[in-house]
Amino acid sequence: MNPGEIDRIFRDEAGRALATLIRLVGDFDLAEDALQDAFAVALERWTACELPDHPRAWLVNVARHKAIDRVRRQVVFRGKAQQLVHELELNVQAGDEPPAMLDDDMLRLIFTCCHPAFSPEVQVALTLRTVCGLSTAQVARAFLVSEEAMSQRLVRAKQKIRLAGIPYEVPERDALAPRLDGVLAVVYLVFTEGYVATSGANLMRSDLAAEAIRLGRLLDRLMPGRAGIKGLLALMLLHDARRAGRANSAGDIVLLEEQDRTLWDRAQIEDGLRLVDDALGTPGRPQAYVVQAAIAALHARAPSYQQTDWPQIAGLYEVLLRIGPSPVIELNHAAAVSMVDGPARALDLVDAISARGALKGYELLPAVRADLLRRLGRKDEAREAYIAAAEATQLEPLRRLYARRMRELE
Repeated sequence: MNPGEIDRIFRDEAGRALATLIRLVGDFDLAEDALQDAFAVALERWTACELPDHPRAWLVNVARHKAIDRVRRQVVFRGKAQQLVHELELNVQAGDEPPAMLDDDMLRLIFTCCHPAFSPEVQVALTLRTVCGLSTAQVARAFLVSEEAMSQRLVRAKQKIRLAGIPYEVPERDALAPRLDGVLAVVYLVFTEGYVATSGANLMRSDLAAEAIRLGRLLDRLMPGRAGIKGLLALMLLHDARRAGRANSAGDIVLLEEQDRTLWDRAQIEDGLRLVDDALGTPGRPQAYVVQAAIAALHARAPSYQQTDWPQIAGLYEVLLRIGPSPVIELNHAAAVSMVDGPARALDLVDAISARGALKGYELLPAVRADLLRRLGRKDEAREAYIAAAEATQLEPLRRLYARRMRELE
């Protein structure tokens, strides 16, 4: 087997394998180190022979034994090590566990990361590091802090899980609701990282997007009738349905206005539209994920980019700003306004956001501004904004898009 295929398997299976290992060994750091050891063994063995029938179970099983070896080597803590080794050896062989049990470990990991003992920022950071597999440096960039500061936050969070005995489980039904907002936020975060990767050579990580959708379906079964869950699931399905049209064979970004809509997954769109209707019909005040799903539904229903109902989309973003105002929603609202009132009006909105410093360091702010300036014919200013956007992103397809836009300005 070639190394590229092995790398793909590692990306696809790392999150679920880590989630299962954390349950088996009871320690985040030990599980992460043991999984890296298992990856090293796999790279050597799988290159020389055929892939095992169940790669994730193989990785978990090898990593579990590597964890035992690591604990045994900690001679200084021999007494504690003997106890932990005994507990690890009592655990069932991971390869013998039913697939459903392995799959549910990801949900356990997310509920653990979203324990009320953690602040929302720590919940998100833990999820990005463990569930999404982002490096500490990548997580630090997402929070606009130094790598050292983020590393300390993550270490403290893992220590708190261990010392406070925070259970690694999906809580009982009466304890689900207090964690639901955090869980929905991190599931959407997993999806977002899959839909537009933080960095790297590829625009999308379809494994993460598929995992987030699977978790959304699990949550919908676990807590049926919740508008927020249905809205989030619909939002993810409708966005993901456009996956085949979002990049060309060279991996370059195909913008929404240029996409071939016949490539969109119509069955998945229908599933998402049904969920949007169900969520909108649920009594109660409007919820943010439901409104965002309604926006995605308007895009999905439009026969073309030009025939999209932009006034209604702009109006829905105004609803979102009333429900939960944020600078990112303001930026999206400005982009929609540009299609209704023109780029000049939208540029005023974007410059007002920038003047407040609300999105300082946010890589899409200069990108949106550059596009508006380009449409206004202000080429020199647009070029400067595209350069700033290219410098701010770590994603190669976005850099190529900005370079293409600058060539078009010539």
